[in-house]
Amino acid sequence: MIPFNQPIKNENIFRYIKTGFGGKFLRGEGTYCNECSVWMEKHFHAKKVLLTSSCSHSLEMAALLLDVQPGDEIIMPSFTFCSTANAFVLRGGVPVFVDIRPDTMNIDETLIESAITNRTKGIAVVHYGGVACEMDTIMEIARRHNLFVVEDAAQGVMSEYRGKALGTIGDIGCYSFHETKNYSMGEGGATLVNRSELVERAEIIREKGTNRSQFLRGQVDKYSWVDIGSSYLPSDLAAAYLYAQLEIADEINDDRLRSWNLYYELLRPLAETGRIEMPSVPEGCKHNAHLFYIKAKDIEERTALIAYLKEQGVIALFHYVPLHSSIAGRKYGRFHGEDGFTTRESERLIRLPMFYGLTEEQVRFITECVFAFYQNN
Repeated sequence: MIPFNQPIKNENIFRYIKTGFGGKFLRGEGTYCNECSVWMEKHFHAKKVLLTSSCSHSLEMAALLLDVQPGDEIIMPSFTFCSTANAFVLRGGVPVFVDIRPDTMNIDETLIESAITNRTKGIAVVHYGGVACEMDTIMEIARRHNLFVVEDAAQGVMSEYRGKALGTIGDIGCYSFHETKNYSMGEGGATLVNRSELVERAEIIREKGTNRSQFLRGQVDKYSWVDIGSSYLPSDLAAAYLYAQLEIADEINDDRLRSWNLYYELLRPLAETGRIEMPSVPEGCKHNAHLFYIKAKDIEERTALIAYLKEQGVIALFHYVPLHSSIAGRKYGRFHGEDGFTTRESERLIRLPMFYGLTEEQVRFITECVFAFYQNN
């Protein structure tokens, strides 16, 4: 059986976790939390990185930091995980869904401006599969209309747009270190604060609304409740697990890219005949091989292909059910314009196994199974 995903394990992971047990702190903001934050600030040229207990919590921090109020509208794609919308709905915000581009599965930047109203507060972009949205256009729209931009870069760690790390372009960036991501804490995330004036408040919000971080730095003689917030800190043991992976981040990235490129090379003949479609990476985008997907003809063909692969011992999955068609999406948000691609493309997409350590032999077997399915159908 070839799994869809496989967590990373190495000797340093076990060693650092063992060290963490003997350290001063098991809670958040211990040695490894700090090491991970410093590593990301250095490698991604981020102003401030704060580790969180999930990307969902990072997005919630963004909604708090940017002072989302009841009735404020946030433009976003419908093809995303529910956390993108939940973060703003929890503050009373209204998700305004717009259609996606079929080439990247990202928000269609040409449709954003028409969705802006006098209630629009910001734009939440989602970099699907670690491939960047068209950020120059989006940031220019935001500038003209005085809107904030949140980057849901859950899948974008180590990806770039025109030389800038995803998550560092908008006002706030949000990373995921969930078990299924390229780098994992089991559950975890990070908030990238890209505006200096928001850094102090971000620390307060993450520390349950207290100025504890200032107290630990000796800036105040005691700490107290000064703002709204919650407990968004991860355990230092989880950070130890992550730090051992960040130390070999380039190795992990290169390994995944080799598998991604091999998939693309081997499946190209099938794509050239029009039987499937493969991912597109626009010029100026450097992706991280977070996932490799193909698109079948329709949902019926996709269902049959997933079942066939499972029979061969290969676990392949589809992805999100568009939010605007969900119970909560209809209740809390609305779709602007026409759903030209969101539903149709989401129903065709199949994600093939992708993880650090996936072998060339396994990739070749998976692609042979895909070819066999189409030869028999």
